Amino acid sequence: MRLDKFLKVSRIIKRRTVAKEIADQGRISINDKIAKSSTDVSVGDQIVIKFGNKTTTLKVTMLKDTTKKDEAYDLYEILNEEYKEDYRF
Repeated sequence: MRLDKFLKVSRIIKRRTVAKEIADQGRISINDKIAKSSTDVSVGDQIVIKFGNKTTTLKVTMLKDTTKKDEAYDLYEILNEEYKEDYRF
């Protein structure tokens, strides 16, 4: 499954176009390699996503083409979330 579609189906990122933009900016890596939106995602892959001041590391546990909102959280497991504090005034 494509990275952008996985992020949308799992509801990590709400829209596929936004997932594509973030991936194409080099802010997502799969198994320590920078990923594009078309990169294939497999079960067991470790994905690191850099959102503004937050970095989320997750592991893909299941792949489905469509999910209901309640089932979306079964597709991944969050391994780590780090927040950078911004001290600019």
